[in-house]
Amino acid sequence: MKRLRAVAAGIAALAVVGCGGSPRERYYALAAPVPTAGAAAPAIAVGPVSVPEMVDRPRIVVQAAGSEVTMYEYDRWASPLKGEIARVIAANLAAELGTARVWSSTQITLPGADYQVLVDIQRFDSALGEAATIDALWVVRRSSGGASKAGRTSVREPAAGAGLDALIAAHSRALALVSRDIAGAIRTL
Repeated sequence: MKRLRAVAAGIAALAVVGCGGSPRERYYALAAPVPTAGAAAPAIAVGPVSVPEMVDRPRIVVQAAGSEVTMYEYDRWASPLKGEIARVIAANLAAELGTARVWSSTQITLPGADYQVLVDIQRFDSALGEAATIDALWVVRRSSGGASKAGRTSVREPAAGAGLDALIAAHSRALALVSRDIAGAIRTL
């Protein structure tokens, strides 16, 4: 009987250790500046944004050796990547242009946007410990009809460390450079 209790206690201890050892999911969001209000600044709607299907998923996808990719099981985007990118570009444009009247297509659509920004992310590559690469085609359209301006921004932003945090930060910095080019186009229109 004593031996049976000892075996049962051992099994119970292993079960507790086994449950406590399972990995927890971690969620990541791209960083964006806090917009500040500006006087007589344009209203800008950002979106829709498209991304390659390979990275259009909750799990973070990282390039491995050669053509191999790794989908991290427990490391995920906090929200859909298309929405994250639209949110960050909107916040970057608000900071660049000095207006709080910028919103992404994933937010409520407000009437009266002066410009619409469409973004097609051709590449959103993540190389752990190396760099984030973004290749974006974008179009800025004046809402009242007339002029539009298209462009392409390709950025390879080095990661400042070996982990996912450093890689996500590199993607945020790369999107700031994409946003800077879009803001330049808005200024010329």
